[in-house]
Amino acid sequence: MRVILAPMEGVVDDHMRDLLSAINPYDLVVTEFVRVVGQLLPDKVFYKLCPELHNDGFTPSGTPVRVQLLGQEPQCMAENAQKAIELGSHGVDANFGCPAKMVNRSKGGAVLLQYPDTIHDIVKAMRQAVPQTQPVTAKIRLGFEDKSLFMENALAIYEAGATELAVHARSKVDGYKPPAYWEYIAEIKQAIPIPVIANGEIWNSADAKRCIEVTGTTDIMVGRGAIAMPNLAETIKHDTQPYQWQQVLALLQQFTDKELQGRKACYFPSRIKQWFSYLNKQYPEADTLFRQIRTLKTTEEITQALKQAQC
Repeated sequence: MRVILAPMEGVVDDHMRDLLSAINPYDLVVTEFVRVVGQLLPDKVFYKLCPELHNDGFTPSGTPVRVQLLGQEPQCMAENAQKAIELGSHGVDANFGCPAKMVNRSKGGAVLLQYPDTIHDIVKAMRQAVPQTQPVTAKIRLGFEDKSLFMENALAIYEAGATELAVHARSKVDGYKPPAYWEYIAEIKQAIPIPVIANGEIWNSADAKRCIEVTGTTDIMVGRGAIAMPNLAETIKHDTQPYQWQQVLALLQQFTDKELQGRKACYFPSRIKQWFSYLNKQYPEADTLFRQIRTLKTTEEITQALKQAQC
């Protein structure tokens, strides 16, 4: 069984990947997308979004990292896929699932699910550009406005030579609203011979078990659930208990220390509040503390509130 940490734009950056991979047995983590628009990107762009490339493509705790690319032009995606591999990425992933309006208006992400031929061409170009020893993977949703092309898109990716396929079991229109339609993943799993990774509405180990039963896959990808329950992968793979609130508080302090020493220090107030919006789903104590800090505007006020909560 594999558990993979999903790419989450603006959430799962290198600091979060570091924290979560240190306490979980993730088999792989995937970066936020690298936006590809008409040119071969300089090395610094890859290093900025994936500083783990300086560590041979591993998090500090040793989990392999895969760079994800988002774009719509096959040859340009291929050139940047090759660059990612040369810099040390463990395979390369194509994003066909991002629902963000700005991304979709630029003909990237989930909007491409309306065009299976384009998806095929992008993946095929990436596959031809990358050594056969390196995985070329893709992540999709079940569709854009509806799910009518879910199988056609999956087949297009397989026939283009992809190594494996991750499926978020909702359409773009579905957004993140429950439920996740895992039964569609089961159909894809039966139709293509490459590994299929199930994603969507996995908040705890019981959800993971149900997802595996419905889809027939042993590979799952966790996103929002991994932020809401920081040791989610550990509870799934090793049947351990979820973190207690005091353990979460200690992790929040580690996150704070990393953020304040990094390039995103000025965004700390909004980023820590963002994390609380996920923790609220699992921990009543998070809601109580969030009520205290949500109106605080300065880093000093928030860090003081976090320290007091640990006393």
